[in-house]
Amino acid sequence: MPPTPDPIEDDLDTLPPPPPVFHAEQALLGALLLEPHRAAGLTGITVKAFSTAGHAALFAAIRSLPALEPAEHAKTTTWLNRVLTAAGEQTRGLTTAYLHHLIQCCPEPRHAPAYARIIEAEHSRRLLRDAAHRLIQTTLDTSLPHRVATTLAEAGTLTTMVDDIATRFPTRSGPLSRTPATSAVVHDEEAGEEERLLLATATTRPGSVERMRWLIPGDFTHPLHAGLWQCLTTLTRRGTPIDPVTVLWEAQHHGIAGTAEPRELLGLLSDPDGCDPEHWGEQILQRSLLTTAHHTGRRIEKLTDDPATTTHQLVVGARRALADLSAVRVRWHHATTPAPTNSRARNRYSAPPRAGPPPTTAPPAVRTPR
Repeated sequence: MPPTPDPIEDDLDTLPPPPPVFHAEQALLGALLLEPHRAAGLTGITVKAFSTAGHAALFAAIRSLPALEPAEHAKTTTWLNRVLTAAGEQTRGLTTAYLHHLIQCCPEPRHAPAYARIIEAEHSRRLLRDAAHRLIQTTLDTSLPHRVATTLAEAGTLTTMVDDIATRFPTRSGPLSRTPATSAVVHDEEAGEEERLLLATATTRPGSVERMRWLIPGDFTHPLHAGLWQCLTTLTRRGTPIDPVTVLWEAQHHGIAGTAEPRELLGLLSDPDGCDPEHWGEQILQRSLLTTAHHTGRRIEKLTDDPATTTHQLVVGARRALADLSAVRVRWHHATTPAPTNSRARNRYSAPPRAGPPPTTAPPAVRTPR
């Protein structure tokens, strides 16, 4: 008769092995239990850096209790008993046997700062992963009254966190982070309709194209629409008359006329609505900002999920992802900032006027012929 399987042992066998940082936590706690005076030299690590409640409670207890002299500590278990009692008030399941097990897990107590550094690095990874996840969820939450503002606030928090990690873990030479693959663009019908309305209204009112320099082809979800917007901006820069026919001709030179029938393109560009083109432009830019923020969060999340990614690589990769979002944020600020009312105010995108010589009432100097 075959033996009856033990459900408890089967469950234990299916548990994944603990990550390397778990062993670093055991080694650090063992070092501090064996030589408590070494806790005074650990300044960068906090209770929150530990991955389990038991380890966090033990570290808090070690930090809170005054250490005995090394010679006295070697003769008695009084201090260890105090640590166990204090930690037991915070969490259950800790035993004297586990404390002795932790001591045995420490290869070298002098390496306590190195163990602490490993724990800090992994804690930074978890914090970064959580912040990236919050950014992703914010971009998807349609119930938020100020979705863009909340998304940018989460991105700001993430940026501050990355800067803090970079300060605590200075840059060192090594390979840069691998860029995670981005997901394919999903064509949304609502987004496509907004893009079609923008192209049609902008073709009818070409003066709006110059005012919408904050909108770029990369903000569009459909390649054809992105190409047509590029045609409109090109014609605007040249000062060429704009109407459906001239845009169609420009589209041929850009190599995109063949992606749709000419009559179809003419129909798309000739069917505006009554809204201001800038209204549709802001809708498209808002969607682009939220999409970019979503992809930024996904990229950082994938970096943190890869155990081969070092802390330095996490910082570099996160900053690259956040730079893409920052560029869209700047354009969103330009799009939503009210234009100056002064008729002499310069264009928001033009270079500031150069400072000329101070005015003078003296007559100009007379040149004498040579």
